[in-house]
Amino acid sequence: MIEDLQPIDGITSSGQPDAKAFALVAESGYVAVIDMRGPSENRGLNEKAVVEELGLEYIEFPLVGSESISFANANQLDALLNDIDGPVLLHCGSGNRVGAILALRHSLQGADDEDAMQYGQSAGLTSLEPIVKDRLEKN
Repeated sequence: MIEDLQPIDGITSSGQPDAKAFALVAESGYVAVIDMRGPSENRGLNEKAVVEELGLEYIEFPLVGSESISFANANQLDALLNDIDGPVLLHCGSGNRVGAILALRHSLQGADDEDAMQYGQSAGLTSLEPIVKDRLEKN
């Protein structure tokens, strides 16, 4: 998962990292972690404290429920990412939400629906595929 950090366009996506993975992210030159998990989701650690202790910026960007997989949130994420100078780790519980929102973001950047889906899948999109396809078709 995080052992082979290969940022695409400055972004690495993953499921929930542990403290060791966050340390690897910091050692690899990342500057920020964007946590897409909801506030009630168990992370197994005090993520904000761990990330900030490593010198990384910790940003909460919770995506909870299928309604959060939207072009409005993809646009907000795009603006957020454009303000960060350096590689970023985006994570949720499994990578599925990250892949979903990145697929929509890729569409906003001009990708056709097929390319947007493939991009999302490469970033972890799985069970949210039908929702992303629906959003893409309606856009």
